[in-house]
Parts: sequence; structure tokens; C-alpha cells
Amino acid sequence: MDDERAAEQAEPEGLPEPFVRLLGDYERHLVSERDLAPHTVRAYLGDVSGLLDHCGRLGIDDVTELDLRALRSWLARLQTTGRSRTTIARRATAARVFTAWLHRTGRVPTDPGAALGSPKKHKTLPPVLRADEAEALIRSVADLADDGTPVGLRDVAMVELLYATGIRVGELVGLDIDDVDAERRVVRVFGKGRKERAVPYGVPAGRAVERWLATGRPSLRVEGSGPALFLGVRGRRIDQRAVRDLVHRRIADVPGAPDIGPHGLRHTAATHLLEGGADLRSVQELLGHASLATTQLYTHVTTDRLRKAYQQAHPRA
Repeated sequence: MDDERAAEQAEPEGLPEPFVRLLGDYERHLVSERDLAPHTVRAYLGDVSGLLDHCGRLGIDDVTELDLRALRSWLARLQTTGRSRTTIARRATAARVFTAWLHRTGRVPTDPGAALGSPKKHKTLPPVLRADEAEALIRSVADLADDGTPVGLRDVAMVELLYATGIRVGELVGLDIDDVDAERRVVRVFGKGRKERAVPYGVPAGRAVERWLATGRPSLRVEGSGPALFLGVRGRRIDQRAVRDLVHRRIADVPGAPDIGPHGLRHTAATHLLEGGADLRSVQELLGHASLATTQLYTHVTTDRLRKAYQQAHPRA
């Protein structure tokens, strides 16, 4: 974890008791009512703790005194301490969600965060693989699985499924056996906010998953494996770090390919879908994006490639 991220997640000490109780109530709201993932809850609480700590430094000891000026002062201080635009934008979002909750629950008479702006985040995407590079990646993983070891079969199934579906690494490791509909070749995924969606996958991924379930998983399964689709070497549900390490290692075997992780495979899948003619709405639904604007970022990648192809091929480019 880098220093900035560690600083973001560190909760300030010495908050006034009313603020501590308020954080407790907010945490229960995030967990029980919004059903957010644990790391998302920690991020929200860390951001709000920082805001309340700043309020204390301003002499504000009652949440009813929280106003737009205090919120802007907090973001300005973050900027002066070198926080990135992305971090500041995320903090602003966390503040707006928090103040909206304060107002909705009657803790403040008005919502001071409703008018709070935030810097626009740089809309950039990590590198993506070309179709031939994606094929080479899968071939690299498959070559190492020729010995038929359970781990090899598992790795092929995971990489095939990541590329075929574009699901997040957290969604992949969270899959249970019953989430896979082999007959329809559809996997049930629980995304952010535990929102459920069905994502189709192709024949190669289907074959890889079937081989893993038939001969690989039974060899790694232990009493505590539970329903987890993918298991680690000790028979427990595999963790995200192991999947990231796998993708990075196998990408290194592909000459000239950018060093991407599972999230890069997600971007690659989306880009290849759009290049193949899929419409934005369908890709949005497949990826589980709440906003179409997020999916539209991938059009920049496909447009850049189209422009390069045009410049290379058209006589009057």
C-alpha cells in the first residue's frame, strides 16, 4: 500500500465524543442499509473521519454547524497537502453522501454538501491488450496447464473467465459453484452494492471452467472449501492477490504486451466488445456500470485505434 492510500485510510484520533457516536451511526447505515462491501465502508469512514477532524480544527464541535465553507476548506487543505485530483474528487463525493445522510435523517436542517463541487477526474484508462495479445496470454496460461495439475486447470479457467466476461477480480473470487449456469453459459455476479447481474461467457471459457470443476477443483477441495468456485492451494476460496499475481506473471510471457492486471483484462474485454460492434448499453450492463458515462470512456480507446488505422491506410489521411 502506498503512503497516500495509507494516509487516506488512517482515521484521525481524538475526535469529540459526539463525532465518534455519529461515525458509529453512519457505519451502521453503510453496512446494514446500503450493504456496502467492507473496503468501501472503510473508505467512506476514513474520508468522513478526515472531514470531522478538519471541522474540529475549525472549532466546529456540533454537526449542525457544518456548512459549505467548512467543506470547501477541507478540500482546499487536501489540495495544498498534495492530494491528487482523483483523491479530492473521491473525498468530495464521500462528503456529499455523508451530508445527504445527515439531512435525510434529520441531523441537520439543510444539506450543505448539495452545492459542493469537486475537481474533474482525469478520464484515463490503463493500457489494453490487442486481440492477438489476449490470445497469447491465454495460450501462455494453457501451455503451463498441459501437465493437468489442478492449479494449472484453475488458472486457465480464471483467465478465460476474466477475459470472456470482463468481471472484476473481486467478483471472480466471490463466485460460488451455483453461480455458474453451464447450460446457458451465464455466470451470476454480485457487483458493487451487492447488485446482481447475469454475464454470458463463450465456449472456450465454458470448457475451461468445466475441466476445472471436473478434475481440478476436486483435487484441491478440503472440508472448509464451501461453495467457492475457485480455490487456492490450501483448498480455501482464492484471494484477489493470487489472481493479480497470476495475471501479471503470465502477461510477462507475452512479448511487447503492457503489464496489466485483472482490471486491465476487464478494460480489454470492454474494448474488444465495442470494437466488435457491441452497443454501449449492452457493455454497460455486462460490466455492471451504474453510469453510461463510465462505459463511454472505452470509446476513446476504440476511437484512437480507429484513427491510427485510418492514418496508416487512407491515401489522403
